[in-house]
Amino acid sequence: MPALWPWDKVKLGPVKVSPMGLGTWAWGNTLLWGYNPSMDNELQQLFNFATSKGVNFFDTADSYGTGKLNGRSEILLGKFIREFQQGTQKDIVIATKFAAYPWRVTPWQMVQACKGSLRRLQLEQLGIGQLHWSAANYAPFQEQALWSGLAEIYKEGLVKAVGVSNYGPKQLVKIHKYLEKQGVPLSSAQVQFSLLSMGTDQMEVKSVCDDLGIKVIAYSPLGLGMLTGKYQASSTIFPQGPRGLLFSRVLPGITPLLDALEEIARKRKKTMSQVAINWCICKGTIPIPGVKTLDQARENLGALGWRLSSDEIAQIEAAAANSPQKMIQNIFQTK
Repeated sequence: MPALWPWDKVKLGPVKVSPMGLGTWAWGNTLLWGYNPSMDNELQQLFNFATSKGVNFFDTADSYGTGKLNGRSEILLGKFIREFQQGTQKDIVIATKFAAYPWRVTPWQMVQACKGSLRRLQLEQLGIGQLHWSAANYAPFQEQALWSGLAEIYKEGLVKAVGVSNYGPKQLVKIHKYLEKQGVPLSSAQVQFSLLSMGTDQMEVKSVCDDLGIKVIAYSPLGLGMLTGKYQASSTIFPQGPRGLLFSRVLPGITPLLDALEEIARKRKKTMSQVAINWCICKGTIPIPGVKTLDQARENLGALGWRLSSDEIAQIEAAAANSPQKMIQNIFQTK
């Protein structure tokens, strides 16, 4: 069956990826996303569906999965890659992130973390190995060991490319300079980036990345689900747990943005999710919306193969600016 939405792949360092990837934070996370193993069959279905339609980029982390399920996301991805029957396993690019745990204080420990991810994924080489966050805010002495370990996994050929996540503009410039001296290119920077997260820090990170030739990977492009249209400010029904508390705080302050997304979606015959993801693509980022159902995968792929007009981009950005509430930023985000 031919792909429904043909598109050109995007160059991310030495690898080429689809203009949108898929995030797997929910795979194994019982606390925020209500995961249970009965979901695994549908997760495999959505993986097969997305891959068969041309999506070849999947983001994960060695910390994804709560409690005894730690590492579950990587294990599932590895299983799905092996069992995928289309014969295109070689084209799949896995980006995983290594947590800056307080006990990872030597480059060797970072190398061991990478090898642990490779074992769980049952891969010989990662597409992209990333630092999950910077230790600069609370343990600056640890930072150089993390950077050195990132350089080492690249030099040992354990990864095709390296990247960072939750690095602010100043720290991003520092690690880029450090890796450059090691002869290691910094290929990507993950940052919370959406119409709810388009503040000064995000735009400065984007500007730094553009100047240095680093590709921005946009995580939470749907604001943890607040930009999907599923939940309204007037609603009394929110997700359970910590997400529900966040929704109750943020949603009442983003009505202008939700109204603009709904208007454009209606005119375009798209969904609000598709418009929000397409905005990220139009800004030159690679969005990685999280998915845990086949319906979500189908909907997200509808963000590909078309582009918002400049007037539509201006309209929703103005609505975002006029929405008094913004997304809470990641506590590990550095300056």
